[in-house]
Amino acid sequence: MRKEDHFVNRVGWLRAAVLGANDGIISTSSLVIGIAAASGERMPIVLAALAGMTAGAFSMAAGEYVSVSSQGDTEQADLDREKGELKKAPDIELKELADIYRERGLDDHLAIQVAAQLSRHDALEAHARDELGINEITQARPLLAAASSFASFISGALLPVAVALLAPLTLMVPFQYGFSIVFLMLLGAVAAKTGGAPVTIAITRVAFWGTAAMGATALVGYLFGVNVGG
Repeated sequence: MRKEDHFVNRVGWLRAAVLGANDGIISTSSLVIGIAAASGERMPIVLAALAGMTAGAFSMAAGEYVSVSSQGDTEQADLDREKGELKKAPDIELKELADIYRERGLDDHLAIQVAAQLSRHDALEAHARDELGINEITQARPLLAAASSFASFISGALLPVAVALLAPLTLMVPFQYGFSIVFLMLLGAVAAKTGGAPVTIAITRVAFWGTAAMGATALVGYLFGVNVGG
């Protein structure tokens, strides 16, 4: 028999990686566009790109670590609570488990049988999976999420940094926008393929929000530049 391919086991690292790369491209290029719209010198643009890349990568990593750690703390608290309930009232917990299987379509007798057999094997694992929704796929991994976010943000931000270094100053804004949108669309397509999602929707989504973010910062930069010039 051919083993089925599933994508849900990629959700944890894929979410962090896609979010980090998207943010690396959009936030850094938006920052560069804003500075370029207000300044005609390369050095401030390059410094802004490098500062945005560095600060953004550490911010993403710290945010992911704190967020996923909080998720892990909540999961552990629920598991500890469930472990205590299994010791104090195993019969009630067995009935709760059977009720879950009954709601999923099993008849009363079979639901009790399944709940009893799974409880004999590993009661806490059965309750974690079927009552709390905690399993190996969705379990919080703070360090993995933080490392994925940091690396993916850097990889995404390197594009606008390179454009800031190499693009003609007079065409900095259109170069930043053009390259960023193309890479965002490629990233959206790769992420969709990896996760088994529709490619067109992913490309449209990243193109729209990337354009909105860069357009907003370009407007701020132009207004700031005009005000300073005046």
